[in-house]
Amino acid sequence: MAIETFPLGPLQTNSYLVHADGMAVAVDVGGDPAPMLDFAAANGLRIADIVLTHLHFDHVYGVAALAAATGAAVHVPPHDRCLLETESGKGGIWGFPPVPAYDGEDIARGDHTLGGMACTILDTPGHTPGGISIYFPAEKAVFCGDALFHRSIGRTDFPGGDHAQLLRSIRERLFALPPETIVYPGHGPVTTIGDERKNNPFCGDFAE
Repeated sequence: MAIETFPLGPLQTNSYLVHADGMAVAVDVGGDPAPMLDFAAANGLRIADIVLTHLHFDHVYGVAALAAATGAAVHVPPHDRCLLETESGKGGIWGFPPVPAYDGEDIARGDHTLGGMACTILDTPGHTPGGISIYFPAEKAVFCGDALFHRSIGRTDFPGGDHAQLLRSIRERLFALPPETIVYPGHGPVTTIGDERKNNPFCGDFAE
């Protein structure tokens, strides 16, 4: 299994392709998916699934285009559907463009096979009401959207945000993963669960 990172869209959202044996899963699509499509074509990959960690506008700008180009199924966190009619979900906030409409099917927490790869959907709300993280145990990799960052955590001042809930999600679910698990966040550099558990000033061992 391999992981490719594509910073896309107006906020350079980390958009990912997770792939193995000619199949791929896209995690969040923050803008024009052309770089993802070019990589897939050059490497003989079929993008079978698109999974969204949450439904904020900067993580979904390219979903409609990627789904149309590939026929991939779009999987959305059901408890984030309440954001679809807000500016934080449909765009237009701060002068950013509206999000092209896309169709998605709800994805439940628990074990799944996406793109032929085993993964577990974890509930990690707080940044948004229904935010999820996608954990690939074979690769010891977790895609957590904007829940956890290198030395930081997601903001909670958008509609549906809840700071206390976000801290519980991180401490009870993400920090329960093996310490060597690589964290692939929605923005910024990768980190590890062990590193953040020890050193994150907002939620780690030394957080107040």
